[in-house]
Amino acid sequence: MVTPTVTVDTISFELSPSDNPRLANLCGHLDEHIRMMERGFGVEINNRGGKFQIIGKPDILSEVQDVIHALYADTAQSVLEPEQVHLAIRESGGTEITGFEEEKEVTIKTKRGLIKARGENQQAYLRRVMTHDINFGVGPAGTGKTYLAVACAVEALERDFARRIVLVRPAVEAGERLGFLPGDLAQKVDPYLRPLFDALYEMLGFEKVAKLIERNVIEIAPLAYMRGRTLNESFIILDEAQNTTVEQMKMFLTRLGYNSTAVITGDITQVDLPGSVRSGLRHAIEVLKDVEGIGFTFFQAKDVVRHSLVQKVILAYEKAETKS
Repeated sequence: MVTPTVTVDTISFELSPSDNPRLANLCGHLDEHIRMMERGFGVEINNRGGKFQIIGKPDILSEVQDVIHALYADTAQSVLEPEQVHLAIRESGGTEITGFEEEKEVTIKTKRGLIKARGENQQAYLRRVMTHDINFGVGPAGTGKTYLAVACAVEALERDFARRIVLVRPAVEAGERLGFLPGDLAQKVDPYLRPLFDALYEMLGFEKVAKLIERNVIEIAPLAYMRGRTLNESFIILDEAQNTTVEQMKMFLTRLGYNSTAVITGDITQVDLPGSVRSGLRHAIEVLKDVEGIGFTFFQAKDVVRHSLVQKVILAYEKAETKS
C-alpha cells in the first residue's frame, strides 16, 4: 500500500516596527492567540520576538501571514481580545482545522496514556472532531462515540485548546424527569452523565475530576438550563441527543461561542421521547446535513467495540425492525 504524501512548506517573516508590548498583545496570555490561529488554520506557528515562522500546507501560509499582520496592526490601537482573533480567523477562511497530517493515524494523548481509534469509522470521527466546530456522532451503543468525544475534550483541556469541559444531557429516560429525583441539581443529573464520568475517571483519575468539577473547569449542565448562555473557549458534549426535542436541539446548537467545539452523540433507534414528540437529533441530521463546517459520522453495528454479542444483538434488532 502506498502512503499518500502531504506537502508541507514554511514561510518566515518579521513584524515591524518591533514593539514588545504590541507583540505580547498579539500573542495573548500564554500565547492563547497563537494557539487559536494554529487550531483555526491547521498550522504550526513559531516566533522569537517579532520574527515569525509558519509551517503548514503551502496554500494556507500567506493567509495566516496576512491575519498576523492585520492583528498586529490592530495592536497599535487596542488590546486584542480572543473574540477579535476568532473573527479574523473566520473571515480568512479558517473555519475548519485542516491539519496537514490528517491522512495519518489519529491518536489522542492524555496524561494517563495514548488513546487510539479502532477502525476507519472511529478514525474519521476523530478527524472530524479535530477539524469541525460542531460534530454529530450517530450510531448504536458500544461504537465509542461518547468515549472518543470525552478523550478529545480531555486532550483539548490539557493542551489549553479549551478552558473547560461542559457535559450536557437531556434527562428524559424511562419516563423520569429531574424533579422526581432526590438531591441537588448535580446529584439529579449525575446518573444520566455516568458514562461520561466513567470515561473522565479513566483518563484523568477520580481526584483530578473531582477537583476540576469543584473549580467549575468540568461543568455539568442539564440541557434545560442551557437557554440564554453563550459558551466560549469550551469543549461541549451533548450525550443521548436522540432524547432532545427539535426546539432543544436548536437551542443547544446556538449556544456555541468563539473558540469552542461541540460534539453531539446519540442513537436514533433508542428514542425515549413520547411518541408524538419528534427527536431533535433526527431532525438536525436532516436540516444540517449540507451545512459546511458541521461534521457527521454514522456508526454501524460493525463498529461496536464491546462484547461480540452486542454486535449480534444490534443486528438482530435491526433485522426485526426491518421486517416489521
